[in-house]
Amino acid sequence: MPVFTVHAPRADDDEPQRAAPEQFRFVRDGFYVWAFVFGPFWLLYRRLWLATLGYLVVIAASAVALTALHAGSGTRFVVALLFASLLGLEAGSLWRWTLARRGWQSVGVAVGEDREIAERRFFDRWVAGRPQPISFTLPVDRGAPPPARTIPLPASSIHGDIFGSFPNPGGSR
Repeated sequence: MPVFTVHAPRADDDEPQRAAPEQFRFVRDGFYVWAFVFGPFWLLYRRLWLATLGYLVVIAASAVALTALHAGSGTRFVVALLFASLLGLEAGSLWRWTLARRGWQSVGVAVGEDREIAERRFFDRWVAGRPQPISFTLPVDRGAPPPARTIPLPASSIHGDIFGSFPNPGGSR
């Protein structure tokens, strides 16, 4: 089941409650297929300018390094595939980092089968005033512990009753 982190723009008084529900951003945790397939275009679409610049610098540096090493086309393809996979895996983290850098604050986590269900669950809790602090009540004083029972032992010796049924070591059977 997908997990979403919820981000809201920071108000002047640092209270996300003043933000309109339309302003909240739900960022899914997981692999982003469109970031894998259309790397820099996905970054530009999400307005992740520094991440786009960093991605292009890394791609250009790797192209220069692979040219200097006289790498073949197969090696170049594998390196490009690795960078695309890394971007697909870390796209959500880059998006969260950009939101935090822009002053947005993380206000919660939502879980749902899809984004719409996660939004509904989050806002149901948000409107109800949750998350509330966990309340703790002291345990009820139930008085003294129960009395211990004393079991009377039989008059015969314990050694004879319990250990008499076992053979003695080195003795006859």
